[in-house]
Amino acid sequence: MTLKHARYILGIFFIMFVMGCAAGISQHSRSKVTYTGTFSALQKTPDVYKGEVIMLGGRIIETKTSPSLSELTVLQLALDTSGRPVNPDQSEGRFIVQTKQLLDPAVYQKDMLLTVVGTLKGSKVGSIGGFEYIYPIVELIEIKLWPKGMRTRPMIHFGFGVGTSF
Repeated sequence: MTLKHARYILGIFFIMFVMGCAAGISQHSRSKVTYTGTFSALQKTPDVYKGEVIMLGGRIIETKTSPSLSELTVLQLALDTSGRPVNPDQSEGRFIVQTKQLLDPAVYQKDMLLTVVGTLKGSKVGSIGGFEYIYPIVELIEIKLWPKGMRTRPMIHFGFGVGTSF
């Protein structure tokens, strides 16, 4: 293998690596985030954190639109370092995203994964199966909708043996 050929292969690998690690939320929006606590603390007392800029992710449960407001109800999921929602079976609760722009229900469909940066506006009391529930309300600054089928785990895998990996 020549040095030129090796540089070419390394260049392609580097470009693919950088593209695979690209964050969905802009660095500008990430720099605005002021709340770094847990979602459960935020959910228990959302009015204490009113005005904080937060970054949350999750799975869309419901999309509602009206001429003045679009609203997404989201099942919270933890985010990885790139801002992608992970662990689809583990959640600390639900939150609502609100914006004056149209979030088309045909695009923001049920079960789609998303990441949002927004300002905590307060809370709204609703119900889940007859139980009273407090929904933190996030006023949207930036949203990233992750394409269906996008992996939420690393795409690089090393393994050895039969059925064994690390």
